[in-house]
Amino acid sequence: MFSRAAKHLKVYPFVRLLGMLITGIIIQWYLHPSLKIILCPTVFIFCVSACFLLLNDVKKFSFDWLRGVCILLLFVSTGMMLTWAQNIRNNPRWFNKIYKPADAMIVTIEEPLVEKPKSFKALASINAVDDNNKWQATKGYILLYFKKHSIALGLKYGSQIVLKKTLLSIQNSGNPAALDYNRFCLFQSITNQVFLSGNDYVISPTKNINYLNQFLFSARDVALKTMQQNIHSQKALGIAEALLIGYRNDLDKDLVQAYSNTGVVHIIAISGMHIAIIYAMLVWFFKILKPSKLKKWLEPITILLVIWVFTLIAGAAPSISRASVMFTCILVGKFLNRNGNIYNTLAASAFVLLVYNPFNLWDVGFQLSYAAVFSIVTFFKTIYTSIYIKNKLLDKLWQLTSVTLAAQIFAIPIVIYHFHQLPILFLISNLIAVPLSGFILYAELALFCFSWWHAAAAFIGNVIEASIKFLNGFIQYIDQTYFSVWDGLHISIWQLFILFGFISAVSIWLLYKSKVAFITSLYFTIVFFILRDIDIFNHSQQQKLIVYNVPQHTAIDFISSNSFCFSGDSLVLTDVSLRNFNLRFSRIEDRISVNKNILIPNMHNKILNLNGKKILLLDQHLNKATAEKKIKIDVIIITEDIKSSIRDLQNIFDCNMYVLSGKIPLWKADQLKKDCAQLHLRLHSVSQQAAFVLKF
Repeated sequence: MFSRAAKHLKVYPFVRLLGMLITGIIIQWYLHPSLKIILCPTVFIFCVSACFLLLNDVKKFSFDWLRGVCILLLFVSTGMMLTWAQNIRNNPRWFNKIYKPADAMIVTIEEPLVEKPKSFKALASINAVDDNNKWQATKGYILLYFKKHSIALGLKYGSQIVLKKTLLSIQNSGNPAALDYNRFCLFQSITNQVFLSGNDYVISPTKNINYLNQFLFSARDVALKTMQQNIHSQKALGIAEALLIGYRNDLDKDLVQAYSNTGVVHIIAISGMHIAIIYAMLVWFFKILKPSKLKKWLEPITILLVIWVFTLIAGAAPSISRASVMFTCILVGKFLNRNGNIYNTLAASAFVLLVYNPFNLWDVGFQLSYAAVFSIVTFFKTIYTSIYIKNKLLDKLWQLTSVTLAAQIFAIPIVIYHFHQLPILFLISNLIAVPLSGFILYAELALFCFSWWHAAAAFIGNVIEASIKFLNGFIQYIDQTYFSVWDGLHISIWQLFILFGFISAVSIWLLYKSKVAFITSLYFTIVFFILRDIDIFNHSQQQKLIVYNVPQHTAIDFISSNSFCFSGDSLVLTDVSLRNFNLRFSRIEDRISVNKNILIPNMHNKILNLNGKKILLLDQHLNKATAEKKIKIDVIIITEDIKSSIRDLQNIFDCNMYVLSGKIPLWKADQLKKDCAQLHLRLHSVSQQAAFVLKF
């Protein structure tokens, strides 16, 4: 059986090479072997492979399997070396290798400034660091935040500034199950950030401009200006900008959540779907033309040209660039008459993307794109041919339904793992949203082409606006259906792999009537539910409190089994973005019911007795006093910026553990930290040290 599988894999060489490359990437990232450790076995394997050239034909045939193993191991080493090299911390010119606090730096702004509520944000590269009065060329990226009232005029892409303000490390919120923002930035070679006022930097007269990037930003600005002139509804404009070029700054947050809940968020997250729509339109157009030698060459060249021009207009964002590479590989394979080897073509495109940037492996868009395309390639034909429909219009509708169903098969486990929800009505919403978004996309391209003709542009703009309003209304109607989304789902990484195994086994059983595959699927099911039941049981025994790191807010959960009580600012519960970003993932991972927020009564300076531990929630100043018998408290959580000092509190309470909520200013946290150090007390500031978790 193994030999048959190995023989079958020989038809798909890039599938094997991709598997080895991914293995190397994972080993390097999680085990962190040094470059010397990577190179030693690599050189040995290379030497063994070279020895095959000295063997005669008989021995070469006998040891052919060993040569194959060596080649695969070389690709494992390749994955490890690429990952090591891509990690900016291993670059000898990384600025942090020589940077010291308050060193002067020459910084280039690498993108147009993005407006935030209280600041302007921009990505910047550090070109040089002043090392003992000598400029040293460096590499690496930082995030700049300019205070709104102090930002200098003329700052734009390519501007260079000199600054001396101390850089800060990028910190995670530290809330349980939250996004690893530090890793997310590191994958883009961003390692630090700095907050600047007008006196912290000087604008240099020099500029550092990449003309391709300048063209991309200019094309994006032209597209934005064209849409803003012809689409007047703010909500419709936000969707139009996201749909065409992936610009998300004008999107309505509640509307984005509705798109996510109904399973059509891929429409506004510019991705492979947009390229697929354009690809399908061009393929349909060339089908009309009669077969000829000219058509054979003209079709792939035209499609590639249009796809990559659209990619450039859309700003060449990573998500759409990935899709363009994928369809480029498919077109090349089709041109070389290798249509039957689509899996090898997909593997080749993934291989190219991972060689370019190994960290694509952790990108959710990368994972979903390939899971969806792989599912469509594998299951579309089977689903579509299972029902024969004579009516052409209904048949086209069934084709779209089949594609939608097929795309979900391997994508659903990834959606559950990352987003902890499953859109129940995704089929209904996609049947309307996908073709309508395709029409809107074509209309936007037409608007872009006819922007010089005012009357035509105004008419197309009105059509786009009306179409988007209808789409938004439909999505919001579906979202308001109480069963539109199954929320609060949680699976571990092992359960994710088990789900993939289960789906694969069931598919083989249904397609090939394999009894072995059916039995294997049962094993996967049993293991999945065993892991699930163990996790549910463990969380049913939990007793803990969590002080979340929510900037400028207090948020505390007191958890007992699968229920909880909340204490803190009401805004954290009413603001969807605050709640989802800071609390939602932690509550889902702890398997607690979030259908109803149970609030602790709003009393000042309240003491809670939780499973034998006394917790004081301190939100008001206490007058200076000395108690004859101090009150024993296990943890004091300071939830407001009170005037009482630690010494004042120690005169009243017997407590050696203080916790500061996110509402305490950093300067006050530093002051209280010094007071606790002098008194040999422990202090935890969630703003500086991540969320505080206490298990009872």
